[in-house]
Amino acid sequence: QVQLVESGGGLVQAGGSLRLSCKTSGRAVSVYVMGWFRQAPEKEREFVAAISRSGESTRYADSMKGRFTISRDDAKNTVYLRINSLKPEDTAVYYCAAKFTAIVTGSSNYDYWGQGTQVTVSS
Repeated sequence: QVQLVESGGGLVQAGGSLRLSCKTSGRAVSVYVMGWFRQAPEKEREFVAAISRSGESTRYADSMKGRFTISRDDAKNTVYLRINSLKPEDTAVYYCAAKFTAIVTGSSNYDYWGQGTQVTVSS
Protein backbone atom coordinates (compact mmCIF):
# COMPACT_ATOMS: atom_id res chain seq x y z
CA GLN A 1 0.00 0.00 0.00
CA VAL A 2 1.20 3.51 -0.74
CA GLN A 3 0.94 6.64 1.38
CA LEU A 4 0.69 10.06 -0.24
CA VAL A 5 1.65 13.37 1.34
CA GLU A 6 1.05 16.66 -0.44
CA SER A 7 2.92 19.87 0.22
CA GLY A 8 3.59 23.21 -1.39
CA GLY A 9 0.26 24.90 -0.93
CA GLY A 10 -0.18 28.29 0.64
CA LEU A 11 -1.44 31.81 0.18
CA VAL A 12 -0.40 33.44 -3.07
CA GLN A 13 -1.43 36.52 -4.99
CA ALA A 14 -3.26 36.27 -8.26
CA GLY A 15 -0.81 35.92 -11.12
CA GLY A 16 1.71 34.03 -9.05
CA SER A 17 2.84 30.43 -9.34
CA LEU A 18 3.05 27.40 -7.11
CA ARG A 19 4.53 23.96 -7.39
CA LEU A 20 2.71 21.34 -5.39
CA SER A 21 4.47 18.13 -4.45
CA CYS A 22 3.12 14.71 -3.66
CA LYS A 23 5.62 12.41 -2.03
CA THR A 24 4.84 8.75 -1.81
CA SER A 25 6.05 6.11 0.59
CA GLY A 26 5.41 2.46 1.16
CA ARG A 27 5.69 1.52 -2.46
CA ALA A 28 7.50 2.94 -5.45
CA VAL A 29 5.55 5.65 -7.20
CA SER A 30 6.61 4.19 -10.53
CA VAL A 31 3.94 1.49 -10.35
CA TYR A 32 1.12 4.01 -10.19
CA VAL A 33 -0.75 6.33 -12.45
CA MET A 34 -0.82 9.57 -10.49
CA GLY A 35 -3.47 12.22 -10.53
CA TRP A 36 -4.23 15.61 -9.04
CA PHE A 37 -7.70 16.71 -8.04
CA ARG A 38 -9.02 19.78 -6.31
CA GLN A 39 -12.03 20.67 -4.22
CA ALA A 40 -13.21 24.19 -3.64
CA PRO A 41 -15.56 25.08 -0.79
CA GLU A 42 -19.06 23.78 -1.39
CA LYS A 43 -18.05 22.23 -4.71
CA GLU A 44 -17.43 18.70 -5.81
CA ARG A 45 -13.96 17.34 -6.20
CA GLU A 46 -12.76 17.83 -9.75
CA PHE A 47 -10.06 16.30 -11.87
CA VAL A 48 -7.05 18.46 -12.63
CA ALA A 49 -4.40 16.29 -14.27
CA ALA A 50 -2.93 12.82 -14.41
CA ILE A 51 0.30 11.25 -15.56
CA SER A 52 1.03 7.73 -16.71
CA ARG A 53 3.44 5.38 -14.99
CA SER A 54 6.09 6.04 -17.59
CA GLY A 55 5.55 9.77 -17.47
CA GLU A 56 5.15 9.84 -21.24
CA SER A 57 1.43 10.49 -21.19
CA THR A 58 -0.44 13.23 -19.42
CA ARG A 59 -4.02 14.34 -19.36
CA TYR A 60 -5.57 17.57 -18.20
CA ALA A 61 -9.05 18.79 -17.57
CA ASP A 62 -9.99 21.09 -20.43
CA SER A 63 -10.19 24.10 -18.14
CA MET A 64 -6.72 23.37 -16.75
CA LYS A 65 -4.82 23.16 -20.02
CA GLY A 66 -2.11 25.74 -20.39
CA ARG A 67 -1.60 26.80 -16.78
CA PHE A 68 -1.17 23.43 -15.09
CA THR A 69 1.71 21.02 -15.60
CA ILE A 70 1.99 17.60 -14.02
CA SER A 71 5.32 15.81 -13.81
CA ARG A 72 6.93 13.01 -11.87
CA ASP A 73 10.34 12.14 -10.51
CA ASP A 74 10.34 8.48 -9.73
CA ALA A 75 13.81 8.63 -8.20
CA LYS A 76 12.34 10.93 -5.56
CA ASN A 77 8.99 9.13 -5.42
CA THR A 78 7.37 12.47 -6.02
CA VAL A 79 4.78 13.87 -8.37
CA TYR A 80 4.45 17.57 -9.00
CA LEU A 81 1.78 19.98 -10.11
CA ARG A 82 2.93 23.33 -11.35
CA ILE A 83 0.29 26.05 -11.48
CA ASN A 84 1.04 29.31 -13.26
CA SER A 85 -0.93 32.53 -13.49
CA LEU A 86 -2.95 31.63 -10.43
CA LYS A 87 -6.48 32.96 -10.22
CA PRO A 88 -8.77 33.35 -7.20
CA GLU A 89 -10.94 30.58 -8.63
CA ASP A 90 -8.01 28.20 -8.23
CA THR A 91 -8.53 28.42 -4.48
CA ALA A 92 -9.14 24.86 -3.30
CA VAL A 93 -7.69 21.92 -1.46
CA TYR A 94 -5.50 20.02 -3.89
CA TYR A 95 -5.24 16.27 -3.56
CA CYS A 96 -2.97 13.76 -5.19
CA ALA A 97 -4.16 10.27 -5.86
CA ALA A 98 -2.79 6.99 -7.16
CA LYS A 99 -4.18 4.12 -9.14
CA PHE A 100 -2.99 1.24 -11.24
CA THR A 101 -3.23 0.88 -15.01
CA ALA A 102 -4.64 3.56 -17.28
CA ILE A 103 -5.17 7.27 -16.85
CA VAL A 104 -8.76 8.13 -16.01
CA THR A 105 -10.39 11.29 -14.79
CA GLY A 106 -12.97 9.96 -12.36
CA SER A 107 -11.99 10.30 -8.75
CA SER A 108 -13.77 7.08 -7.80
CA ASN A 109 -11.25 5.16 -9.90
CA TYR A 110 -8.32 6.18 -7.75
CA ASP A 111 -7.36 3.87 -4.95
CA TYR A 112 -5.13 5.97 -2.73
CA TRP A 113 -5.38 9.58 -1.64
CA GLY A 114 -3.38 12.12 0.25
CA GLN A 115 -4.76 14.49 2.84
CA GLY A 116 -4.57 17.50 0.56
CA THR A 117 -2.82 20.84 0.58
CA GLN A 118 -4.65 24.16 0.70
CA VAL A 119 -4.08 26.68 -2.05
CA THR A 120 -5.53 30.14 -1.50
CA VAL A 121 -5.24 32.79 -4.18
CA SER A 122 -5.90 36.39 -3.22
CA SER A 123 -7.07 38.97 -5.74
